[in-house]
Amino acid sequence: MTIREELEAREKAYLSPYAVCSAETKGREKPISPDDMRTEFQRDRDRILHCKSFRRLKFKTQVFISPEGDHYRTRLTHTLEVSQVARTLARALNLNEDLTEAIALGHDLGHTPFGHIGERSLNKLTHGGFRHNEQSLRVVELLEGDEGLNLTWEVRDGILNHSGHLKPATLEGCCVARADRIAYINHDIDDAIRAGVLHEFELPHELLRILGETHGQRINTMIGDIVHESREQPFVRMSQPIQDATDELRKFLFEKVYMDSWREDEEQRCDHVITSLFQYFMEHPGNMPMEYVQIAYRDGTERAVTDFLACMTDRYALRTYQNLFIPASFPVM
Repeated sequence: MTIREELEAREKAYLSPYAVCSAETKGREKPISPDDMRTEFQRDRDRILHCKSFRRLKFKTQVFISPEGDHYRTRLTHTLEVSQVARTLARALNLNEDLTEAIALGHDLGHTPFGHIGERSLNKLTHGGFRHNEQSLRVVELLEGDEGLNLTWEVRDGILNHSGHLKPATLEGCCVARADRIAYINHDIDDAIRAGVLHEFELPHELLRILGETHGQRINTMIGDIVHESREQPFVRMSQPIQDATDELRKFLFEKVYMDSWREDEEQRCDHVITSLFQYFMEHPGNMPMEYVQIAYRDGTERAVTDFLACMTDRYALRTYQNLFIPASFPVM
């Protein structure tokens, strides 16, 4: 037996009947030869980890744009925290940890510069709207490499359906969807307090009494509750009291952090940058890198410009804007 076959046999022997075994994947759009060392989901994880879009997450905003401190989350550190929480859930529920990790690492590859501010800007500018989960799927299916990453069906499903009210087809995907919310609720509180946007005494006391007073306690409560509620069950969910408290804490964050007045000036500046770049490249598509010019020929200019802007990091978007619209100097008369 190859090492891969040993790993596949181990999955079948020990994983939950509700888990997805690697040998039972629905496969890839383009079949490839099996690897002697790695299962199919391990290969997907590695493909995502080594792609350019994953590296760019380091310079994409989570909540705070170009923060001065070194300890604020970026889209990359958010992704790693989601992966850690999701893997903990999968391991405790006896699900496929490799599949879970691959989905978690790929779930935000399509996120825009400036976080959800950039997402809202592109959503207004494009016909049919823009959603980062759909763009993440487009990244792995088309934009990365020559013809996409050719991932398995289960990983692509989990990436597409991790957000909002969408429901992944696998419990591993459900772990990632739960982990995404657990991670951002808790680390965004941490960052907001660090930035002085929130003070600890402002956090809703009745919710902290249920979920925990500290960052670690809240995460432990949420994970532990999911495991207790979902173990040996065909679902991944919280108990109703913990779910209600989590939803209320998320609502509090939207009111005090995500949509509060302190972000208005920042949102306007970021929206101006995205809108200006979108309009410029719609009028001058030939000034985009060649890979996006080719997309314009194939799928239309708007699709190509959207792909180009969504792939940008914060600093690349700002540098491109400065190069196009802010002269370095004026000639001396």
